[in-house]
Parts: sequence; structure tokens; C-alpha cells
Amino acid sequence: MIETENIFLFVPNIIGYGRVILALISFYFMPSNYIIASSCYIISALLDAVDGHAARYFNQSTKFGAILDQLTDRVGTMCLLATLCMFYPSYSFWFQLSMGIDISCHWIYLHTTLLQGKTSHKFIDMSENPIMRIYYTNRTVLFFMCAGNEMFYATLYLLNFTEGPIMAGIGMYRILMYLSAPVAIVKSAISILHGYVSCINMSIIDQKERQEHLKAN
Repeated sequence: MIETENIFLFVPNIIGYGRVILALISFYFMPSNYIIASSCYIISALLDAVDGHAARYFNQSTKFGAILDQLTDRVGTMCLLATLCMFYPSYSFWFQLSMGIDISCHWIYLHTTLLQGKTSHKFIDMSENPIMRIYYTNRTVLFFMCAGNEMFYATLYLLNFTEGPIMAGIGMYRILMYLSAPVAIVKSAISILHGYVSCINMSIIDQKERQEHLKAN
């Protein structure tokens, strides 16, 4: 008899639960204590890389862990953006737009990917593009894009409380905000591309299923 594994107690998933707890603490203190909030948020984000290494090291990669990881990332960024809407009300539309792009494009991309596994039909593969191939296969580039995106919103958050260390008459957080802004814009553009291609792939699934339905009738 094969012993059933408890995936909920896998090492990377336990790390994932820790990320959730840290994120909740960060959310609670975001409006009032930027030191606790930013510390918990950053540690939670850094553990995102640790759980991936743990999954590969212990051979404990699971679909549950991947979804938990994605949800923690998305919810963390959304709650940070919700706080930014309070701090910078005149820019709320742009924060809401960023939230809408992030959630909708990741949602349809994830679901389309799952549906693609149930059919052998030909889909558009963005990794065939040389630029997108680098994004998908180079972990350094992917980390840089994700870290730059988080840095932009995190520095906007910190700027509500402090400019940080002054360098050449300009606060360090403001410098980092300007440097990371282009990365955040490109990251949103890539998310839109993901959503667009996912919609096309979803239509291919629909067409295939309709053809099979019509043949059956």
C-alpha cells in the first residue's frame, strides 16, 4: 500500500503559510507603522524565492503550492495598492487600473493554462518570441522585473512617511521610485500581453469544443 502524502505539510507550503501570516501583519500596520509593515512585506516577498528553492530541493512541487504562491503575490500587491489609494487619492484611478490589469490578466492566463492541459490543439506560445523567451527562461530577468515592480509601489508607500537617506539632495526612496517606475510600466504591459494571448488561446479552446459538439450532433 502506498502511503498518502500530506501536501499541506510540505516544506515549501509551510513557508507559504508563513508568507501569508507576514502579509496579514503587514496589512494591519500599513496605515500606521511603516517600519513593521514594510519589514513584514519585504520578508514575505523574499520568502517567495525561498519556497521555490525548497520545492525543488525536497522534490515537493505541487499545484497547491503554486496557486498559494500566486495568490499571496497577487493579494499582497493588491492590498498595498489599496493603501496607496488612501495615501494618494488623486492617483487612485491609476492604482485601480494597475490592480485591474494584474488580477484580470493573471486570472485568465492561469485558467487558460489549466484548460490547455486538457487538449492537444495548437496554441500561441509567447516563448517563441525572442524577447519573451528571455523573460520566461532567464530567472535573473524575471526576478529583476518582479522586484522592480514591487520596488516602485513599495517606495511610493514609504514616501508617504519619509524620503529615506538623502543622496545629492534627493531622498533615496524617491530615487528608487523613479528608477523602478519604467520597470513597473513594462511589467504591466507584459501582463496585458499575457491577457491578450490568453484570450486568443481561450477562443481556440472554444472553437475546438464547438466543432466537437457540432460533430456529435
